[in-house]
Amino acid sequence: MSLTVFFLSVLAGTATAQSTSMQVGTVFSDCKDCPSMVVVPPGSFLMGSEFVEPAIEGDVGNVQQEDRYEGPVREITIAKPFALGETQVTVAQFARFVADTGHETETACRYSHPSRGWQGPVEGFNWREAAPGRAAMPDQPVGCVSWRDAKAYVAWLADKTGKPYRLPSEAEWEYSARAGRPETFYAWGDDPDEACEHGNVRDRYGSGGDKELLRTGADCHDGWAKVAPVKQFAANPFGLHDMTGNVWEWVEDCYRMPYPEDAPTDGSAYQVDGACDRRGTRGGSWITGIERQRPTFRGRDPETLTTWIFGFRVARDL
Repeated sequence: MSLTVFFLSVLAGTATAQSTSMQVGTVFSDCKDCPSMVVVPPGSFLMGSEFVEPAIEGDVGNVQQEDRYEGPVREITIAKPFALGETQVTVAQFARFVADTGHETETACRYSHPSRGWQGPVEGFNWREAAPGRAAMPDQPVGCVSWRDAKAYVAWLADKTGKPYRLPSEAEWEYSARAGRPETFYAWGDDPDEACEHGNVRDRYGSGGDKELLRTGADCHDGWAKVAPVKQFAANPFGLHDMTGNVWEWVEDCYRMPYPEDAPTDGSAYQVDGACDRRGTRGGSWITGIERQRPTFRGRDPETLTTWIFGFRVARDL
């Protein structure tokens, strides 16, 4: 059976979640203030791409000065269903965590300006604001959180609910973004200008901030010039919202390029002994160039980094 046919059979309902009474696609929440979760089916897919993003020449700040390779492609088999956040964690959900724990994030968050490129860190700018001096709406995805902040949140959520919450792996994230669709350049197909139907991306009407990335926007209009509340776009075939754009999402893995020979093929995260210098991020943001809004593109950043376009989504074992 081909991977596509297998995916379609799962989506048609012929597979059910093992070790749980919930059907694939079930949306549930473990507490009043917990993220809504979607049961994701097991399956196999080809992870990664042979695409290479060339390095940008010249003095362009923090943009990578090396080619970025997204392979080698390898087959991943996720044997059991798991749950993934229906949306990115929101400001209101993160506020509940902070109120319960007193957790303190980095108070100075990095910010970019449309005409001046990256600014910051900006003193006093943190997750409570959508931009310096502008309060975030409760239903926006939380930003200005580091990988360590995200880890603290999932640890609190696991303790609060007694359920095995965690960050998703790179493989789980990419599998869920694909959601059983063909292995095209973008999750929805090969046309970048269809992006606005699927998420809040950098488009022709966006602010075009983050000038130093020297990337292009999609030739469409998604209706949002900056960060949007969650669930403004239709869910993908697995029932997940905002897998493209809005804010980048931290994942569990330690980043290595290319994928190491010993990288797991069972959907689990790649880890190393000792310290990890960079963690993976996925999905792009509302300000990110359209060529990085692909399911195979791999961000990689220090786990202490806080920037206004970095948030996260949670996973849970079933």
